[in-house]
Amino acid sequence: MKYQCISVSVDRWVATLTLARPQKMNALDDDILLEMQHALDTLERDENVRALIITGEGRAFCAGFDLSPREEPFTTVQDWREHVKLGNDTWLRIWRSRLPVIAAVNGYCLGGGCDLSMVCDITLAADGAEFGEPEIQFQSAPPFAIMPWVLGMKKTKELLLTGERIGAEEAVRIGLANRVVPAADLMKEARRLALKLAMIPPPAMRLNKEGLNRGYDLRGFQSTVDLGAEIFTLVLMSESQEARDFFEVAAKQGLKAAFKWRDARFALQGESA
Repeated sequence: MKYQCISVSVDRWVATLTLARPQKMNALDDDILLEMQHALDTLERDENVRALIITGEGRAFCAGFDLSPREEPFTTVQDWREHVKLGNDTWLRIWRSRLPVIAAVNGYCLGGGCDLSMVCDITLAADGAEFGEPEIQFQSAPPFAIMPWVLGMKKTKELLLTGERIGAEEAVRIGLANRVVPAADLMKEARRLALKLAMIPPPAMRLNKEGLNRGYDLRGFQSTVDLGAEIFTLVLMSESQEARDFFEVAAKQGLKAAFKWRDARFALQGESA
């Protein structure tokens, strides 16, 4: 299959899946998610592949879900449920994969992109990477509720309830990433680690990863993800003046202007927001 939104290469047991919408900072839409699902299913069946690296082309790993207006806007609860299912089914393919998966995070890693990095087994962050879940600032929510399983309660609440972003060093300090590497060395280091993981006998890798993940499932991981998807749907079906203002600016001036409006609204100036 020829992909339009991603690229896939395989070299010496290691596959690299690159999000390839640099003009959109690799924002997630239906097409890219469907292509990722196809690629992940194909790699899963290929016994010559023993490790996977996921990264992004250009100046972003992934800036989150594409908020551009849809030809047919979502108007019902079921619309949003089907939308969130497409993304979550993609992330669960990574979570349940027999392959060890490394996120090589370059640049922006926000929203759905942050979820993608967290669902990978190991996250390497370029020194200029920026992580965050800003959805709450424009009346949304993380559709894949994995952060409570990656971070402690206080830091999870701080990040999810403020929508603030953090740098690579802070991401490592709190456990959102494994380590920071110079941007120029990111893919070299990711490949070095992937080859190390690829040397593990496949049954040992598959069963150890499955055992770890099943342990999280027994503690409620899947139930948390399912509840998070429903909360996401309820938030998107709710109304507020802030959401109306954000999307009004987006409709008239474009998404870039809407994000600037949002950022200005949340930027503290003296004692006023």
